[in-house]
Amino acid sequence: MPMSSIVELKNLSKSYALASTEVSVLRQLDLSVQQQERVAIIGPSGSGKTTLLLILTGLDTATEGHISIGGESLLGMSGDDRADLRRERIGIVFQSFHLIPSLTARENVALPLEIAGLSNSRQRAMNMLEKVGLSDRHNHYPSQLSGGEQQRVAIARALIHEPELIVADEPTGNLDEQTGDLIMQLLFDLNRDSGTTLLLVTHDTELAARCDRTLKLQDGRLHSLDSSDKATR
Repeated sequence: MPMSSIVELKNLSKSYALASTEVSVLRQLDLSVQQQERVAIIGPSGSGKTTLLLILTGLDTATEGHISIGGESLLGMSGDDRADLRRERIGIVFQSFHLIPSLTARENVALPLEIAGLSNSRQRAMNMLEKVGLSDRHNHYPSQLSGGEQQRVAIARALIHEPELIVADEPTGNLDEQTGDLIMQLLFDLNRDSGTTLLLVTHDTELAARCDRTLKLQDGRLHSLDSSDKATR
C-alpha cells in the first residue's frame, strides 16, 4: 500500500523587500515528501535552506504558492493556527538547542505537553528521556549537560507530542563529529521506530547520503541529486 505525502509544496516562492529592490530567496519550489521518508536538503550558506524550513513549519510565510502539511493547507492560516499545527503535527530540532535554562531536562521535555494542557506530562517526559538515554539526567539543568546531552533533550522535546514530521536544521552543527554521529543515529532510529518523516537540512554530504533522497537548494531552486551526484559532492 503506497504511503501518502505529508509535505506538499507547489510553486512556492519567497522574496524580501530590501531598500528599493526585491530579493528572491526561493523560486517556484515543488516538493512532495512521503510519510516515513527521510529527505536531506543540502546547499551553500545563504541559499535559503533555513528560510524553507521556517516556511514549512509555519514560522514564516511564503510570498506565493501552496504549502500543506498532512493535508492541511497553510495558505491563509492565522499565526495561532500555524502554532496549533506545529504543536500537533511537527517536531523541530534546531542547531542551537533552544532549551530553557531555568528548567530541568524533564521540565524542558514536558513543556510542550503542559502548554497543550495534556495530562501525565512528567511521566511521558521521563519515558522520552529514557528513549534518548538521559533518564538519569532528568533533574539536571542545561548548563549541567554537555552539548550532545542538550541536543538529545531537544530531540526528546521535539518528539514528546508524537509528531508526524520531524524537521531538523543542522542538528549536529554545534557538536563534535563523534557526538554528531550519535545524535543522527538517534534521529534515524526514532524515525524508524516511531514511523515519523524526517526532513533534514545539513552541510554534511555523508550524512545526506544516509537519507532516502537528497535535494540541493541553489539559486532559489531545488535540484534532485542521484547516487552519482552524491558520490562526487
